Amino acid sequence: MVVQIALGTVLMLVSFLISALAFWALEALMSRLRGWLIREPHRPKLTLVLSVTVVWVLGTVSAGVWVWALALRALGIFDTMEASVYFALVAFTTLGFGDVLLPQDWRLLGGMAATNGLLSMGLMTAMLLEVLRHVRIGQLEMNRRETDT
Repeated sequence: MVVQIALGTVLMLVSFLISALAFWALEALMSRLRGWLIREPHRPKLTLVLSVTVVWVLGTVSAGVWVWALALRALGIFDTMEASVYFALVAFTTLGFGDVLLPQDWRLLGGMAATNGLLSMGLMTAMLLEVLRHVRIGQLEMNRRETDT
């Protein structure tokens, strides 16, 4: 039990580190593009930001799933990488079909993977909203400055 909790904790920390680095990189990208993003036309740029951020979030969530899948495969819990990825994805998204299960000796990892996925989805939602909010506020401030002059 202690080994499962320790391993699950390490996997969660790695997954969250990947998420933090992805958020930092996206923030750096948006900061570099800020001047362009706040100028007219606004709507196509918001659409572009939304699209890029969604792909970024999907990539980040996928990286978290792969962290778990690679660990499950390395532990020899599943015979194939496909089964490892499938289980990790189903657990990470908290879908929990139950058609592929962990052996009893490793079942705590399933709950930890689900917890990791649930927290990651919340974090990624926050990232998506923060990026859109940041760009839109910059656009509105630019409009207000242009209107005042």
